[in-house]
Amino acid sequence: MADIVISEFMDEAAVAELATRHATLYDPGLVDRPDELARAVRDCRALIVRNRTQVRGALLAGAERLAAVGRLGVGLDNIDVDACKARGVAVFPATGANDVSVAEYVIATAMVLLRGAYAVTPKVAAGGWPRNALIGGREISGKTLGLVGFGAIARETARRARALGMEVVGHDPYVAADDPAWAAHEARSAPLDALLAESDVVSLHVPLTATTRNLIDAGALSRMKRDAVLINAARGGVVDEAALAAALRAGALGGAALDVFDEEPLDAARGAVFVDCANLLLTPHIAGVTAESNVRVSSVTARNVLKALEAAR
Repeated sequence: MADIVISEFMDEAAVAELATRHATLYDPGLVDRPDELARAVRDCRALIVRNRTQVRGALLAGAERLAAVGRLGVGLDNIDVDACKARGVAVFPATGANDVSVAEYVIATAMVLLRGAYAVTPKVAAGGWPRNALIGGREISGKTLGLVGFGAIARETARRARALGMEVVGHDPYVAADDPAWAAHEARSAPLDALLAESDVVSLHVPLTATTRNLIDAGALSRMKRDAVLINAARGGVVDEAALAAALRAGALGGAALDVFDEEPLDAARGAVFVDCANLLLTPHIAGVTAESNVRVSSVTARNVLKALEAAR
């Protein structure tokens, strides 16, 4: 019987730290074997997950001894936080541990999408030399970055954008227009429609809620510049994927990068909506995961879980 169950990948040094103090089951494939997962958590006191393990419903109800849930990341939409709170189960996101990774992903993809020159390796290797077709690539310097949401990750992104010569505008109904965070990050607050209209790059930094679901729909996309690019490394469901694909195919948007999807993993049937979309980057929910951030996220989560278990004794 394991005191701690870890159902998705975690830095092995952090796993070893946990295992020296508590019986620990580490099986990163457990998320894909729901019956085994349900049996494993029945008697555990702590469960550590990433974004795929759904800590809710029957799984949560069956974990009668559960005292803590460690989230290897920051989003909590896969965890029934209210149900955990009602049962006295502490939930620990790894707040701040992957901010840099996501901010770097946003800046890197923005530069790739604006330049539009990095997907021609096969043509160049084959002697195609498509130089004339690529001379319209754009610089990031002097462009406007619109940040939808202005929390910690967005602020890290703003800092990097300013260093590259970008103007930064943000929208966040929970950050007052006179909040000193705007000036501290050389950004200004604006209504969402104004942000969409003036930004060359729009990056999303909001959780998935009833308010933010399909926040970027056909109407929002139509208010963006025709050559603007959209980046979503926040949560799937914030962008209407079919509307985005239609805008790209119609040439009504300059490009997009999606790291998150309404349903994950994205299967071939749902992925078919993106066929023939120009200047589109798709990645498998990896923006916040680098070698460095995995160590930080895992270490923070291990410490939080150990502290919670020791306090519950």
